[in-house]
Amino acid sequence: MFDSKTLFEKILFLSFGSDVLILENQLISVGGVNQGVKLKTDRGHFFLKLNFETDKNFFEMEAEGLRMLSDCCPLSIPTVINFGHVDENNFLLMDWVDSRSRTPKYWEKLGVGVAQLHMHSQSKFGLNNSNYISSLIQSNAMNDSWVSFFIEQRLEPLIGEAFYNGLIDREFFEKFRLIYPKLQDIFPKERPSLLHGDLWSGNVIIDSLGEPTLIDPAVYFGHREMDIAFSLLFGGFDREFYDSYNSVFPMESGFEERKDIYNLYPLLVHLLLFGKGYFIGIKRVVDKLLI
Repeated sequence: MFDSKTLFEKILFLSFGSDVLILENQLISVGGVNQGVKLKTDRGHFFLKLNFETDKNFFEMEAEGLRMLSDCCPLSIPTVINFGHVDENNFLLMDWVDSRSRTPKYWEKLGVGVAQLHMHSQSKFGLNNSNYISSLIQSNAMNDSWVSFFIEQRLEPLIGEAFYNGLIDREFFEKFRLIYPKLQDIFPKERPSLLHGDLWSGNVIIDSLGEPTLIDPAVYFGHREMDIAFSLLFGGFDREFYDSYNSVFPMESGFEERKDIYNLYPLLVHLLLFGKGYFIGIKRVVDKLLI
């Protein structure tokens, strides 16, 4: 029988170098791959993420993403205490983020903070290593061109995997690839921006001061409109977020016509993770591009 308390004690001992008394443990979340546990201990409260189905570097990449956000973004980012592999489980141990109601300037601070994050740049699109978006490997091979990166590292690998897994048929696979020439002149020319990479409401939480905290990144240097489009996919943030963002780092005109194209990537991610219910959204964008 699986003894979760013993596992938690091992992780805490490995992280602190001595025994830590667990006063209470509470299962907070169960996702497709990860479990989240709140640990109340004699050394404070911690958030422990666990999984046993993915590569051993899974949480190492998340920890690195959080470090990059912490270095480059003025918003609150959870403090990583340790990550590793114990008893066939990958783990990531972080400080627990207490929460209360939003401050009046919550959305303004989030908009300004994301804009300042996007001001961090490098010469190429991508990253010096692959990482993950949810449980899927995210290839980040660097490229001078955004449109080439978007096609080669974001769309093509996932549409191919969707076809291989029987989520789309050959006819749609071939139809999807017809959009690539249509993308060549759609995106504004901008320098690569450091992106959160998975920016939606579920990955922004409220801290003990009522201010925004970013979690679960899938970082890389990409076109900043990717993050803003992703934020709109599942309902969007408060209008004040977008107004504040634009007051600091104004968007190029025509974004409303481009946002659905950027969101082909997260829709493909959801197609692979959760099934054919997300196909209709992908098909709608493809059909519109091929008119």
